[in-house]
Amino acid sequence: MKVAVIGGGSTYTPELINGFLERHKQFPLDELWLMDVDKPRLDIVGGFAQRMVEAKGSPFKVVLTTDQRAAVKDADYVTTQLRVGHMEARRRDEYLGLRHGLIGQETTGVGGMGKALRTIPVILKIAHDMQELSKPGALLVNFTNPAGLVTQALSQYARETPSVGVCNVPITAKMLILESLEQATGQRINPQRAELKTLGLNHLSWHRGFTIEGEDVWPQVIQGYIEMLKREENPEWDPRTIEVLRMIPNYYLHYFYYTDKKLVEQKKWPPSRADEVIEVEKDLLREYANPQLNEPPADLIKRGGAYYSTVATQLLNAHYNDLGETHIVNVRNNGAVKEWPSEWVLEIPSIVKKNGITPIPTDPLPVSCFGLISAVKAYELLTVEAAVHGDRDAAYQALLVNPIGPRADKVQEVLNDILETHREYLPQFFK
Repeated sequence: MKVAVIGGGSTYTPELINGFLERHKQFPLDELWLMDVDKPRLDIVGGFAQRMVEAKGSPFKVVLTTDQRAAVKDADYVTTQLRVGHMEARRRDEYLGLRHGLIGQETTGVGGMGKALRTIPVILKIAHDMQELSKPGALLVNFTNPAGLVTQALSQYARETPSVGVCNVPITAKMLILESLEQATGQRINPQRAELKTLGLNHLSWHRGFTIEGEDVWPQVIQGYIEMLKREENPEWDPRTIEVLRMIPNYYLHYFYYTDKKLVEQKKWPPSRADEVIEVEKDLLREYANPQLNEPPADLIKRGGAYYSTVATQLLNAHYNDLGETHIVNVRNNGAVKEWPSEWVLEIPSIVKKNGITPIPTDPLPVSCFGLISAVKAYELLTVEAAVHGDRDAAYQALLVNPIGPRADKVQEVLNDILETHREYLPQFFK
């Protein structure tokens, strides 16, 4: 079996290696291909990955390449964790938002749009190469942000290649809830026996249910959460919001619910998050280059992305072994939420089996959530059209409808800035 990782030079890769090593008996990987356009970085990360595997008795081979087509050739699975323009492009996205008085963030608002415009054509090319070169039915698992928006593009323009979008936010929320329950009861709970119920879009979802061995414990969870918020001096959410919704928002909803607070925080830059990550990655790459190192360093936690290896490798394992597990992923709705359009890609609990990943039918979110979801989905659909066709009018409309986008009289100015800031990565707009 062959797995290809596009963006294999990522500092996340060693965590992914650990996930494959832990599951090798169930997921009998033969070749793991790490592909990246940045050869010096790939050599450092890939060399470390090879030492990690050798230290565990070389249960599979790690192959390094800068050739994308060679990486996906005959692959059973392809994962994407790439960043077009590297971390400097993320930094540009963040400061672009700052200079226009808008949210500067890599997945939401104008920064997320800049990243999507750069990323979508690249991911679609990978999907089309897979259709030509990979094994029949090979699955594309996308971790690249904005994950939901990228998966929306795949569902519209590369439907012949099976794909799914994945994010670590749901599993992080699940583990935090488990931790709070264990503290309250004093009992250890097996994560595999617990399920989080969540719905929405990637980075725009609401957690609304939790079961342990099928028993609904959400009333206990939500009440405990409200009481915790009321005790805190500076709570993450206004307790009244949680009392009314009876749901816990994905933490990215801070950018929509508390935009002014986030803008005040931005004014303290530098450092932005990209500035911080650039420094973290310098240190990590220095450690990875140590020829004596064969275990991920403790500093990897500073990079973020908790439970990344668990999410990534367990999804592949569940698919390969036809386990029928429930995973929260980004997939096409296809009537699972019958009140919402079938073509929308949602973040939703889904059954993972060998023959496909199927969203579980569920009730829609309340109107108070749907209003925001529908506006952001309109932005996503328009951004896909802009990215695929180099359509400036679609890009204009995407900014116009985004709830944290610019005012109408500033849309063209901001759009011009996005396109010029990333001109080298946006050839479709400069034909």
